[in-house]
Amino acid sequence: MRRAILWGVDFIQIREKDLTDRELFDLTRRTVALTRGTACRVLVNGRADVARAAGAHGIHLPSASLAPGDLHPRLTHGMIVGISTHSLAEARRAAARGAHYILLGPVYPTPSKLPYGSPMGLRRFGRICSAIRIPVLGLGGIRSDSIDPVLDAGAAGVAGISLFQRDLDRLKMLRGQSSQFAVSVRSGSKKQHTVTN
Repeated sequence: MRRAILWGVDFIQIREKDLTDRELFDLTRRTVALTRGTACRVLVNGRADVARAAGAHGIHLPSASLAPGDLHPRLTHGMIVGISTHSLAEARRAAARGAHYILLGPVYPTPSKLPYGSPMGLRRFGRICSAIRIPVLGLGGIRSDSIDPVLDAGAAGVAGISLFQRDLDRLKMLRGQSSQFAVSVRSGSKKQHTVTN
């Protein structure tokens, strides 16, 4: 994770469903400490209470979650709220409910996104991006050589897990673009997912 932060990722999304509340809080607090003095922001998946208590910069929610507005009493002023989406209807609903950005995918085939159906491909992805007024991050099966087509289709950036685990050095060359990146790294046996916007 340190390497990704030094490289300059925009977001780290902590997505640890198997940790206890205390373990998740401790991991989030340590991650926030690692990002001090950088532009990298830390988001906690689905846990506004942990994000606020640990000083994270925001939360990331599944498509069927509470509306961001419903969470405002639990959020610190200025916290970022992102939502995962898999269709135009979900993307529109997320934007209308107050999300600051959406993750949209899967764009390409990827084993981790099989439960969400067939990949949407660049044409459908682009149509959804053009219909949404908040930043859209492409997700799912994106490799370093497929970032440009995703950005050209209208994405504000990309998010991923394996993309940032295996291609971080190659991505340094692309960092000069105005786009934003998402990262996922492993810490021991625990996964940590990073999203950059």
